[in-house]
Amino acid sequence: MSHANTATPRLDVSKLLSHRAKSIDASGIRKVFDLAAHLKDPINLSIGQPDFPVPDVLKHAAIKAIEENRNGYTQTQGCPELLRAIWQRLGSEVGWSHEPKDGLSTIVTSGTSGGLVLGMMCLLDAGDEAIVPDPYFVMYPQLAALTGGKIVLCDTYPDFRMTAARIEKLITPRTKTVLVNSPGNPTGVVLSHKEMSDIVDLCKAKGILLISDEIYDEFTFSESRENGKFPTPAAFTKDCLLIRGFGKTYGCTGWRLGYVSGPHDIVQSIAKLQQYTYVCAPSMAQYAAAHAYEIDMQPWVDRFEKRRDTVLAAFNGLAHVACPGGAFYAFVEVPKGLGMTATQFVEKAIERNVLVIPGKVFSTRDTHFRLSFAAKEDTLARGLSVLTDIMRGR
Repeated sequence: MSHANTATPRLDVSKLLSHRAKSIDASGIRKVFDLAAHLKDPINLSIGQPDFPVPDVLKHAAIKAIEENRNGYTQTQGCPELLRAIWQRLGSEVGWSHEPKDGLSTIVTSGTSGGLVLGMMCLLDAGDEAIVPDPYFVMYPQLAALTGGKIVLCDTYPDFRMTAARIEKLITPRTKTVLVNSPGNPTGVVLSHKEMSDIVDLCKAKGILLISDEIYDEFTFSESRENGKFPTPAAFTKDCLLIRGFGKTYGCTGWRLGYVSGPHDIVQSIAKLQQYTYVCAPSMAQYAAAHAYEIDMQPWVDRFEKRRDTVLAAFNGLAHVACPGGAFYAFVEVPKGLGMTATQFVEKAIERNVLVIPGKVFSTRDTHFRLSFAAKEDTLARGLSVLTDIMRGR
């Protein structure tokens, strides 16, 4: 029987997709990356990717692990060498230990994103609420679709400081957790020790778990380190979930490596979910990262601080920029006198071969744009020249 003239109907995939999948839009950052692919030699100030290479110590350790055939699964919690290194760092920084009296555990995750997803899956049921900052890292709002919970935005404009006073107004009987991100993406703003202490006290009083996304902890600039220490809620309580990573600090973002430390029962629940999802973080990356804390990244942090100062100087008198105390971003307000949204401003910049990200990707508002200064100094200077020319109407 011939089927030559019989058209086989195509499967209507749209009817099969879950509400979860349909509710999540492609990242606005990825859309800008797609634009970049069509530009010739763009001045790219959009990428949150360090411009320095992975330190040789880590490269050689990863290669050695591969050559020694350490390529199979590790324990779900992580390889012993890396866990030891993490506990040594936590002990020296905040006095946390793996001793039973502290009631703490650590698990190595597939990036900090893996830690955030699994942590929220452990905490949120349908209708449960998590308070996050606005502006936010792009994945935060999507955690609602991924977990069935509700993400409540805490408006931090104009200074981008997520304070206890701002958080308290949003707490309801359904609030399970508060998520802070300091240094923040997209703003680079760093909360002070006092602000962190106040948030800890609030969460403790309300019986809410505090989650601290500290992916940029090592990239905290001099004025934001009080007595030389990075401001973290872990300095004030063991009843918080600490999420840190290696990708941003050591330029190995593609290795997808982070960790979660905190109350034993929560971390063990994360481990159960990891068994059936990520299984374990990439093994060779774990063995390499066990040597990460042997590396002094301060010269690079100092270099990024100088770039930050260059950005602030460029926009001085032209646009408001909340001072980034860490990370490698500036969240620049588009001058109201220009009569345009941030998206329109970004479109003008792209016409002149400069890539930055419109603020509405990170916020309910379209008033700012995110500039990444994780770019070589000459590239940064050329980009700033174009952006400030647009602000001057040139």
